[in-house]
Amino acid sequence: MKADSVIPTVPIYGIRVSKIDMKATVSYLTDAVQKREPHQVITANPIMVMMALENPAYMEIMKSAELVVPDGTGVVWAAEYCKQPVAERVAGFDLLHELLHRGESYNWKVYLLGSTPEVIRETASRLQTQYPGIIIAGYHDGFFGPDADEEIISGIVKAQPDLLFVARGADSQEPWIAKYKTRLNIPVMMGVGGSFDVISGKSRRAPKAFQKLRAEWLYRLLKEPTRYKRMLALPKFAVKVLREKDKVTKV
Repeated sequence: MKADSVIPTVPIYGIRVSKIDMKATVSYLTDAVQKREPHQVITANPIMVMMALENPAYMEIMKSAELVVPDGTGVVWAAEYCKQPVAERVAGFDLLHELLHRGESYNWKVYLLGSTPEVIRETASRLQTQYPGIIIAGYHDGFFGPDADEEIISGIVKAQPDLLFVARGADSQEPWIAKYKTRLNIPVMMGVGGSFDVISGKSRRAPKAFQKLRAEWLYRLLKEPTRYKRMLALPKFAVKVLREKDKVTKV
């Protein structure tokens, strides 16, 4: 079931972004798990929106997702600027942890897919320690090509997880989930980008000061200057929204 049929959304260039807060999002997805209703959850940011505007296939993936949450501060700002504000930013990293915390009450099974063999092993170990009530039903690194998809899917389906977190980068994790979500048939399937790197201790999340200033993107840029080309999408998105205010939320 599409989320916009039961929860309020704001269309950002045709992408239906949830307007509810973190608590309501977790409750909504808890209900999805209990009803065994498959949901692809996309944590939208301006880079992904710009990618979708330039790539019709990616736009279709974002439009067809069962739930799109406002992860990027730029998306939150755009909704507010167009006078259709969301309740709050729902960061993917935080949503992952909130779902695992909720899952302890139900002994949810979790499958982790992505990153390097070392990172995924450490992530699985740390999450199992942090949330002893959940069951890490399986994990696999993200270094595989299309020829290995069948084997990966078979392993995930056999594990019968309630939650599937995929960390392969927005340009590949969302298309991969969209391609196979019907066969996977998992209540919550969510791309989580670099979350496993942070959880495993390989990298750090932006300090609270950057988070409060809505400048996590700046922290990442300072830590990884090579990301500057990717980050150029941020000012482009802002300028586009400022110029096209009447078109942004047009259905």
